[in-house]
Amino acid sequence: MPIDKSLTAGSAAMLVLKLLQSSDMYGYQMIEELLSRSQNVFEFKTGTLYPLLHTLESKEWITSYEREENGRTRKYYSITESGKTALSEKESQWEKYTSAVSMVLKGGANLVRS
Repeated sequence: MPIDKSLTAGSAAMLVLKLLQSSDMYGYQMIEELLSRSQNVFEFKTGTLYPLLHTLESKEWITSYEREENGRTRKYYSITESGKTALSEKESQWEKYTSAVSMVLKGGANLVRS
C-alpha cells in the first residue's frame, strides 16, 4: 500500500538533512538513497526534491558546489553547521510527535483528567 504523500511532506527536509549528515550528495543520488534506505517507501521526484534543496539553501542549512565526474558536471549538496543544528531540532520534534501519535493509536496513556 502506497504511503500518503502528505505524511512525508513535513519530514522531507529532515530526511534530506539526515542524508547529507553522512556525506555530500547530488540530487539523483539522494533520491536513490532515500528509496533504498526506506525500502521503497520514500519515492521523491525531482520536482519535489529540487525545490526543497533550494529552500534548504536559502535557509543556509545546506550549501552546493559543482564537481566534474567522468566528463559530467554534478551539483553536490553539503550540510552546514546551522543545518546540523536544524536537523537535531527536527529529530527531537519528530521523536516527540511520533511518540504522541503512537500513544493515541495504541489507546493513550489512560490518564484520568479532572
